[in-house]
Amino acid sequence: MSKHILILAGDGIGPEIVKAAEQVLTTVNKKFALGLTWEQGLLGGAAIDAHGAPYPDVTSEQAKRADAILLGAVGGPKWDTIERSIRPERGLLKLRSELNLFANLRPAILYPQLADASSLKPEIVAGLDILIVRELTGGIYFGQPRGIRELENGEKQGFNTDIYSESEIKRIAKVAFELAGLRGGKVCSVDKANVLEVTELWKQTVTAMHQADYPQVELSHMYVDNAAMQLVRAPKQFDVIVTSNLFGDILSDEAAMLTGSIGMLPSASLDEQGKGMYEPCHGSAPDIAGQNIANPLATILSVAMMLRYTFREEAAAKAIEDAVGQVLDQGLRTADIMSEGMNKVGTVEMGQAVVAALN
Repeated sequence: MSKHILILAGDGIGPEIVKAAEQVLTTVNKKFALGLTWEQGLLGGAAIDAHGAPYPDVTSEQAKRADAILLGAVGGPKWDTIERSIRPERGLLKLRSELNLFANLRPAILYPQLADASSLKPEIVAGLDILIVRELTGGIYFGQPRGIRELENGEKQGFNTDIYSESEIKRIAKVAFELAGLRGGKVCSVDKANVLEVTELWKQTVTAMHQADYPQVELSHMYVDNAAMQLVRAPKQFDVIVTSNLFGDILSDEAAMLTGSIGMLPSASLDEQGKGMYEPCHGSAPDIAGQNIANPLATILSVAMMLRYTFREEAAAKAIEDAVGQVLDQGLRTADIMSEGMNKVGTVEMGQAVVAALN
């Protein structure tokens, strides 16, 4: 099997955090003799500046050749005023869609060392381990028709379409049920079936699939507003949460804050064969870019997810996660996870500390 990675640093803090993650990748590649190779590419604002498009053909070709993609983050105010169809975020959506990366996995795991950094009481979040499985290539973010139009009376109207077919729901539910089988054996499907027909079909489809194929997994259903509330009230009731693109976008960011910082959370977006794109859950944070204060741990943990889910290198993945734990044990913290009595470090220092813990 080829083991080739495309690294897309992107915009904002992307280049800084990816540089730290690449050093970790270099270290484990050598230490575990993984035989991985990689190349760099452009996506988002960086690609617009170089090629006039957020996902140029050259990047598309690189992405198709690669077995896995490691992404920093895209976007920033510099590109907010250009034509919507070629903004940085459209490049990311196009990449996900072209490679059919339909399953987004976002773990919300609380490192015990960071219990004080969570905005909730330590006893509510201690031992937290949730996996959010978000459908990534359908729903309202991709549905047509969409746009802004002018009505006959001169008033403007914005419109979007939330749409899911049975096959799209089934394939994301399959991922959730199978992952639950490897974890705590529970799936909570999140919808808004009381007011949205598209999620009524979602609920019916997930329920039928559970009865037919996964009776051993415990299935529950929750409306999205209640799920948002339960995540901050009693988050440990959840094991795997499966939901649509829009709801998953919001709930996974909310779950991130349970862990103390979104700067700690990796994510994986997979196709049906396990080829994936791996990226931190957070955005490009242009306000702190270039200042050596961004937290690279989510990107470093994304490398661990890549080794686990695409390359099936569990020992190397575990080594990275253990190294992150060791660094936190040493009291090192970036600004976003800083708490009293800890040692504040920058992006570069945090990356170097993880490399040192691996050696």
